[in-house]
Amino acid sequence: MARALRPRKSQPSYAAAFALDDDIDGDGQPVAGPSRKKTYDDEESESDFAPEKDVAAADLNEDDGSADAYGSDEVLDPDDDLTPRDSHPVVSAATKPHPAGKPLAKASAKTKKIVSDVSMPSLGSGSGIARTSKRQIYVLPTPSVHHRHRAVPLYSREGRVERLTAKPVLFGPTVTAPTNNFTHSPAVTNRVNKGWGFNVGAGPLWDMVEDRGWYKEAVPSDGDLEIEANRRPVTHSGVRVKPGWQVLSRDEATPYLPTDAVTTEEGNLKPPPPVSCLFGPFDNQHRIEVDMFETLKNSRFFPESKSHIFNPGAPAWGLDWCPIHHGDRKARFYSQYLAVAPFPTASHSPDIGVKVERPALACIQIWTLGPSKPGFSNETDAGIFKCAMVLGIDSGPAHDLKWCPLPSHDSINDKARRPRKLGLLGGTFEDGSFSIYVVPEPSDVTPAGHDPALPVFIKLPEPLIRIELEEAVCWSFDWGNSELVAIGTSHGTIVVYHLGQAFKESSAPNAKFPIHILPSHYLTIHQSAIRALAWVRAPPSWPSGAPRVDADPTVIVSGGYDGLEVLTDIREGHGSIMNRTRDVINTMTYSPFGAGPITIDHENIVKVYSVSPSMLGRGHILMEPQGPIWSLNASDYHPQLAVGSADGACSTTNTLRSTRRGGSPFFVHKIYQLDYSRKTKEFRMLERFLPLEAQDRPTQARTARMEKVKSKDTTYVTPTSTGAWPREVGVQRVVWNCGNGLGASALLASSTGSALCRVDLVWGRWLNDRVPYSSISDLRMEGRDAAMDVDSDESA
Repeated sequence: MARALRPRKSQPSYAAAFALDDDIDGDGQPVAGPSRKKTYDDEESESDFAPEKDVAAADLNEDDGSADAYGSDEVLDPDDDLTPRDSHPVVSAATKPHPAGKPLAKASAKTKKIVSDVSMPSLGSGSGIARTSKRQIYVLPTPSVHHRHRAVPLYSREGRVERLTAKPVLFGPTVTAPTNNFTHSPAVTNRVNKGWGFNVGAGPLWDMVEDRGWYKEAVPSDGDLEIEANRRPVTHSGVRVKPGWQVLSRDEATPYLPTDAVTTEEGNLKPPPPVSCLFGPFDNQHRIEVDMFETLKNSRFFPESKSHIFNPGAPAWGLDWCPIHHGDRKARFYSQYLAVAPFPTASHSPDIGVKVERPALACIQIWTLGPSKPGFSNETDAGIFKCAMVLGIDSGPAHDLKWCPLPSHDSINDKARRPRKLGLLGGTFEDGSFSIYVVPEPSDVTPAGHDPALPVFIKLPEPLIRIELEEAVCWSFDWGNSELVAIGTSHGTIVVYHLGQAFKESSAPNAKFPIHILPSHYLTIHQSAIRALAWVRAPPSWPSGAPRVDADPTVIVSGGYDGLEVLTDIREGHGSIMNRTRDVINTMTYSPFGAGPITIDHENIVKVYSVSPSMLGRGHILMEPQGPIWSLNASDYHPQLAVGSADGACSTTNTLRSTRRGGSPFFVHKIYQLDYSRKTKEFRMLERFLPLEAQDRPTQARTARMEKVKSKDTTYVTPTSTGAWPREVGVQRVVWNCGNGLGASALLASSTGSALCRVDLVWGRWLNDRVPYSSISDLRMEGRDAAMDVDSDESA
């Protein structure tokens, strides 16, 4: 007898209870398979589940804010809440029941749209951080879409800082006054953020510059005022210039100097040929040949300019300003020192991962910028720029060059110590090493009767510290502070060294060389050579959340030839990928104002990535140069970013852009542009460009440009670049002056592939020459209890 099965009973339909009619059949039974229910989304919603096709439209309006910048807080801060006023939750039938059997009302075409199914992959990193994203697969979390895209400071510090009360003179003392620092309170942070957004000039606003740098060596202040002399003290006072240096004649120094790519018939080295270039206004240019060690004042062509043009003899990848302590500047007549490391020839091309055998003769040049008359200064004095000293080394040309970030010189008033040192200069060199040289004071090694218009040639002995890896080449590096160094190698590893003990041992009277140094961290991060590396100079935290200002930084950002941009906490031992692009990451810098690293993305885009917890991994586009980017540099004193690109342009832009309707546009300022004629073998340097408005969405801007071309619209649009440039015109290095006080923070040095280099003094200006909040003291809420005064915008 066959077994009778129990009859199947119908189950209650939960879809019917929630009026999900699209998922049931005519008999009221649920339909198997994926839900066909249409979800209705309000047009104004900024939900995390919005479809990708609307992301672009949302991003175009993400920077909306107040309409006017001048006046009361009510005018400045009407809509800066974290949650937009027009934001509504997603409306679905599950939250709005209606009787079964009745069709749903059609959504209004003006306010609603149908949301399609969106796949949201989730990846987890080794540190347990998950990210949900449709556009790009990262290992960092997606922040709330309701944030206002403002830079969030990584840490808050107490006390007041200094600000300028009068426009600084380049070769004179600065007039300062105490003021509330950038993170004094949320209200001050918001106001200063907005204030920087009204800068429409190429450089920083002199009355807004502020030292945001942090170093553990800072000396605690007695009161609540943090002065520069304490924030940036003199370090490594016990280190001496190594004995064994000697003065060379010009003929003896020739093997160390840049030469021509070809030799004479006898096989002798030829000096590099002069660089022929056209200078001046576009319609009235003059052809001038600039020889090695020759300088040219730009005021000769532009009377208002204080720029200097010089020729070190060959293209230079190494370029950096020497920091001078506040108490020693007056005795030096407020002179500035610039280290330049040129290649041996104009056609020299470094090989990645290849070590050259020592001795590989090369040089490091020390250029000085001083007043025309020592002891006298005025606003119009552009100064005298000259090469004071040439250091001959045997480590090969430098791939990267950076001074110790804190002053490490001897006092200029010290008469007992000879020769005094100018500072500690570190670099990665073509012999595969990372080396630190003790640079002597130029005046102490200059022989009597030497012509002051010519440089003195000095052959240095072995470096104070030389680090070599058997398996890799030291390719890039960055100082964390005066004792902490991170090195990026050609094998994709990051090596961290604490050099405090090594400095003490090497400067001892009976020091034994070589000194064996072991790294504190050896981390494999990239799959190929690390071309760019920077410390995130922010203190770690105690478990309570308070910053450990006496500890070393722990976070490194790096970029390599594998196209990865990685954020690494050395305490964890592995990295987290911020971004991946199909390009070489040539440069990376950290901005304390942008609260994160600034680097490149696809299609020559410059992006700033936030490392604050609330916006971790979020990237914002700053600008899109016309060519691949060679160098980026941010300052500790202001949010202006310097950019050097392969199309020959040296540009700046503001990284603190206000989020308001109307107001000032986002400008990109081109300091100068270098061109080259292959036919005449001449260069042309152009400047006085009108600022261009940065596009929030470069791809959409390009599409709009093509549409105008098709429709034969006569409206002016920014022309596109050719996509091919001579290698000689590339701006290969840009660097702000970080370490010589607020008054020198507008000095920008740059080097090009033509061997022509420049030093520019660029200050900004207010929009319409009007200060927001009526004055700087009101903007920074001086004399008011900023902690109790609640500004209408606390979204930052």
